[in-house]
Amino acid sequence: MALVCGLLAGCTTTAPTATHADGTCELSGLPPQAGETVHRIESGGPFPYPRNDGVVFGNYEGRLPKRERGYYHEYTVPTPGRSNRGTRRIITGGQPLIRPPEFYYTGDHYESFCLIGGV
Repeated sequence: MALVCGLLAGCTTTAPTATHADGTCELSGLPPQAGETVHRIESGGPFPYPRNDGVVFGNYEGRLPKRERGYYHEYTVPTPGRSNRGTRRIITGGQPLIRPPEFYYTGDHYESFCLIGGV
């Protein structure tokens, strides 16, 4: 399911510049650390923030399609030069956790998302 930012309540259009009009983006158009994070997810880790990575993402902002609790999980996309987790995340949707059917990217700490195509 493609996420169309303009149709979601409260969604802003500050997604990565590689976002297409339909709300999707290509992994190759995102920061290289996003690709590394996707690879970690598909390999089952290890993750740079093991207490935070892989936890249930509540979608409290309501910017992703509404699903039952536990559907979404979040993972840190490291930002070079930052000593903390920064604002970049990959959110996965669905099961299994290692090969989820949906990958979303946010570079602005859940303000906007794009559905990563081709993963």
